[in-house]
Parts: sequence; C-alpha cells; structure tokens
Amino acid sequence: MITALAGGVGAARFLQGLIKIVPEKEVTVIVNTGDDIQLYGLHISADLDIIMYTLAGIVDEKKGWGIQGDTFHCLELLQRYGYETWFKLGDRDLATHIHRTFLLKGGLSLSEATGKLCRSLGLDVKLLPMTNEKFETQIRTVKGTIHFQEYLVKRNAQDKVIDVVFKGAEKAQPAPGVIDSILNADTIILCPSNPVVSIGTILSVKDVRNGLRETRAKVVAVSPIVGGAPIKGPADKLMRGLGLEVSAYSVAYLYRDFLDVFIIDNTDRTEKERIEELGLHAIVTNTIMKSSRDKVQLAQAALKSVK
Repeated sequence: MITALAGGVGAARFLQGLIKIVPEKEVTVIVNTGDDIQLYGLHISADLDIIMYTLAGIVDEKKGWGIQGDTFHCLELLQRYGYETWFKLGDRDLATHIHRTFLLKGGLSLSEATGKLCRSLGLDVKLLPMTNEKFETQIRTVKGTIHFQEYLVKRNAQDKVIDVVFKGAEKAQPAPGVIDSILNADTIILCPSNPVVSIGTILSVKDVRNGLRETRAKVVAVSPIVGGAPIKGPADKLMRGLGLEVSAYSVAYLYRDFLDVFIIDNTDRTEKERIEELGLHAIVTNTIMKSSRDKVQLAQAALKSVK
C-alpha cells in the first residue's frame, strides 16, 4: 500500500502518473485542507477538488484547476448582483461545492463527504482530508493577516510575507485513517507540493509528523523547487518570508527528521552532496512533468528509489 501526502496541482499531476503503474485501490492520499474556504455559503476544498478532478480525468489541464470546458455564468451574474468574484468557480465546479455543503450540513464529516464525491466520479483512490476539523492557513503580511486564498488568488501573492499561521492546528485531530495509513503503508511519498502551505500544513496536524518518524515504511519526497524556484505557486515567496533559502536543499532540510530519499531535478544536481550530508539518499532525475510519460517516469523513479 502506498500513502501520499499532497497539495494541489503538482501533486495531482504526480498522482496521475502513479495510478498508471499502481492500482488505484492501493493508493491513499492525505490532502491539505488548510486552503479550504467558505464562499457564497459553500464549503470549498481546493486541493481535494484539484486532485479529485485530475484523477477523474475532468480537470482543465491548461489551467491546472477547475473542470475542463466549464462555464462561468453563475459567477457572472453574482458579480452583477454585487458579489466579489475573485475566486473563479465554474458552473459545474459549483455543483461539487453545493453537493459537499449539503452533505456536511446533513451531518457527514469532510472525510465521508469526500468519499461520496470520489465514488460518484468513479475513483478507487482513497482521498483523506488531513483533518475533518476547522483549519485555516493564514498569511501574515505587512498589510495584515489574510486567508491563504485571499493572498494567493485575490491579491496574486504580491504582498510581502512575514509569517504563516495555521489557525486551528493546536486543536485539529487527524481525520480517521490518516495516521493508520502512515503507520501501515509500504511506501510513503511526499508529492511535489508547497513545503510550507501544503506539506507543511499536513505536518502541523497532531501526530502526523510523529507517524512519519515512527513508520516502518520508507519515506520519499519529490522536490517542488527546481533551479531555485517553484514550478508553480508562491513557495519561493513564502519560504523567503520565513527566512528560508529557496532551494531543493532547503526543502530536504525541512523534511530531514523523517525522510529517507529525496528526489531532485537534473537542474539541481549540484545540491546532491549537500542534501546527502543531511543523512538522506538523493536521487537526480527529471522532475518537470510536461507529458503523461514524464508523470509516469517520475512516479516510477519514486517507487524504485525505496526498493
């Protein structure tokens, strides 16, 4: 059994490759929910949805989020009614959020609602939110503290970052199955996701980091930083805001207490020796997933690295 820790777009693309070489039912994915947000009375789970849509084959590949061919008529009319529409929710995408919100209001947990959504889309992969409890990633900037989605989407990650706050981390319990899936896995993979507000968020949930230290499974991570910059997203701005060097080495350093293998891109081969001085085994390969073949080969490299 394989357990993966995942954020959004980069993780979803990696998982596309993984399920081409491993049966879906053998894969459990623990997903960041710090990005979840309430808009128009709806519960939106951005990272869960990106992964769900991608593995179901309906994601808009060009944008990396939303549903392919979606329209935005609802949002257009909401704007005429005076609502803010900075978070782009397509019409079919809204159906997911409406359904999830109905399920949650009906008494289901986020885990249970996610399971129902996945089954409706024909997925056998087990997607687990990191927690079923209220959890919010906030970005502290020079202009004040705002929700991560406001920082990233509404303000286009332009504000200088002072700190990252995980509101609710002190009380949030891991969702059912999260710790068991870590302790009982054969292999654990940290997908190429933001080390601060995707993987870092999951690691902030009670017992997750300890579980990764205690598991007998080999733990491998794929660097989301290539050539001193993220492939996608604001990881560089967040890392600088926390006083971290923006490099593959810095990501390996953040994971060093539980990691066995770290995969870096060919561009960063000069960092291999420094990473291995942390006591990790470093693998150098292509990590940029431009094609289906790239995704499969990266997944194969991750699995091969821990055998």
